[in-house]
Amino acid sequence: MTPTEFLSSDIADAAQDLRAKDEPFAFATIVRTVGLTAAKPGAKALLSSDGTLVQGWLGGGCTRGAVKRAAVQALRDGRPQLVSVAPEDLLAEKGVAAGDEVDGTRFARNSCPSRGTVDIFIEPCLPAPQLVVLGSSPVAKALSELAPSFHWSVTAAPQKDKPRKKRFIVVATQGQGDLEALKTALGAGPGYVAFVGSRRKYAALAKKLADTGLDHSAIDSVHAPAGLKLGAITPEEIALSILAQLVQERRANAIQTDA
Repeated sequence: MTPTEFLSSDIADAAQDLRAKDEPFAFATIVRTVGLTAAKPGAKALLSSDGTLVQGWLGGGCTRGAVKRAAVQALRDGRPQLVSVAPEDLLAEKGVAAGDEVDGTRFARNSCPSRGTVDIFIEPCLPAPQLVVLGSSPVAKALSELAPSFHWSVTAAPQKDKPRKKRFIVVATQGQGDLEALKTALGAGPGYVAFVGSRRKYAALAKKLADTGLDHSAIDSVHAPAGLKLGAITPEEIALSILAQLVQERRANAIQTDA
């Protein structure tokens, strides 16, 4: 059962529309209230990438600014946020100030006359990262079949009309148009590029790429050989090692944040 099945039809429809457009959005749910508040626990809303309320309701303007900031933060980090909006004197009693984060809860000031406290959980929903697999080799085919199971959006060419947080490109041509594929990958703009082949082979190709005028820093940024050292032999095992490396790169920011 997906999260949208628990929502009102308006929120669910809006979420499906944004997902179809590959646009990031966030769900906001009031999980706790204390004192006089307009909205009660269980109230939900859908927020756009800039924190604007698209559908649903979370009460009046007392929580709007804090929710907007938390939504933008959650979408930027790819991590849920729990924000507690409370009167300044109650924050002082807790020994915290607006903007502080303690044990996973970020605090914000409620300046409304109602003086209630509202705790809101913000859940980011990001588009599946774009994985471009260049080539028709057995490794390319195995990777293209495996990646969707791990929530990657797989294409055979860079899609400039669908901007992503980061694009991942794997050149798996394996002798069939390697140089042209690498030119395409490096010409697609910022992103992660990996080459299925030995270091020696890529070193030879790198010289040819440099002769075409490509930036040396871009050429040096290519991960070659692609994949983690798993002792992979078959195309399926090599694809698994490549996907493991892609997941490691994709999650690197979250791991650093936890550290």
